[in-house]
Amino acid sequence: MSTHSRRRGGGGIVTAVKADLRRLHGAWMELVFPRQRGRGHSVMGKWKPETLPQKIGYRGWSIFGMLGILVLYPLTVIGFATRYYASKLDSTRTRLGIVGVTGLSLVVWGALTVAWWAMSTMEQLDIPFDAFLAVAAASGVATLSTALAASAKKFGGRLVTVVFAYPFAMTALFLPPVVAALVTPELEEIILEPSYDFAVWVLDNVLFVGGINEWLRANFQLEGAAYAAMWVGISFPLGWFLGVVVALANLVRPSE
Repeated sequence: MSTHSRRRGGGGIVTAVKADLRRLHGAWMELVFPRQRGRGHSVMGKWKPETLPQKIGYRGWSIFGMLGILVLYPLTVIGFATRYYASKLDSTRTRLGIVGVTGLSLVVWGALTVAWWAMSTMEQLDIPFDAFLAVAAASGVATLSTALAASAKKFGGRLVTVVFAYPFAMTALFLPPVVAALVTPELEEIILEPSYDFAVWVLDNVLFVGGINEWLRANFQLEGAAYAAMWVGISFPLGWFLGVVVALANLVRPSE
């Protein structure tokens, strides 16, 4: 790649970032002041303050928005990346349809559950029936989550997508490796042990408020199907976070 090409590519990135920041700042300013983003105001032009109180308020609101953008723009970049990979998954849903995606998930999870039960029976492993029910229940949750995520994305608006589609999609993505680790000892060190360490960190550093961590430790043990329940619980706030940053990315740079 030539030096000229690299410079042009770098300039393109810088130009795109500047445009994103202008859109974010314009959207912030338009919360209080009219006609700030420049779209659709070609005749009337951008509104500007005239009186001294207006100028003081305008400048103060502008500076406050700039400080907020320092926090918001990194989240916007996360939203760009999330939107890109979500579009790849959505293209699969578009090709297969909701019934196709749900059917595929049902076949895969059903096969995993039956194979695990058959393997334990053939090798005469002393596995409690409750453990089999836990795996079957996780399979059902994953299949249902896949169907709900696809339905919310297809039929819901932006709010429904953020509130339902992303959390259910996270659940459908998180459960397969966790359940696979529950039934495959070789995966325990890779998935379950880091999950345990992560749970300890969350309890000590996030859920210490109000003694929530003490209550959870006293009433629950992180073993077996509790790992799957933990990741289902994580998938919802994480899904909401990703949905919000994607909505922010759409505000800054609308997808085609």
